Amino acid sequence: MLLYACGGANGENTSAGDAGNNDAASATETSTTSYDPERGEGKFKNVEVSDKLNTTMVDAGEKIYGVKCSACHKLTEEKLVGPGWKGVTSRHRPEWIMNFITNPDAMLDKDPKAQAMLEICMVRMPNQNLKDDDARNVLEFMRKNDGVK
Repeated sequence: MLLYACGGANGENTSAGDAGNNDAASATETSTTSYDPERGEGKFKNVEVSDKLNTTMVDAGEKIYGVKCSACHKLTEEKLVGPGWKGVTSRHRPEWIMNFITNPDAMLDKDPKAQAMLEICMVRMPNQNLKDDDARNVLEFMRKNDGVK
């Protein structure tokens, strides 16, 4: 299954790094129960991405993909166990991807887009227990896979 992930609980903006630096991914968890289908279910409310890729993050994300993701996801549109990753960053917001990567159980329980993927794939994405930084690196690798330079 695929993954995607704005302001914190006190109205502050948080980011999960950008392409210009190696800042650690960060997010503010909120206690509100409002659900936003564009962001999905999880702590990521705002994930800032740059127009240019952060090659350090891409390299780290590619390594994580090789170890934790490639057994179920191809880099093409072709389904393996889970859906292929090609075009994922144009279909989902970064917040949705990050929330799915780090919170797949809640996403599959509550998010209509994640549930639709589950109906097609018939297998729940396991929680890989990625740290926020690792999930952000995977997102950057996905962006490269989708043609961002």
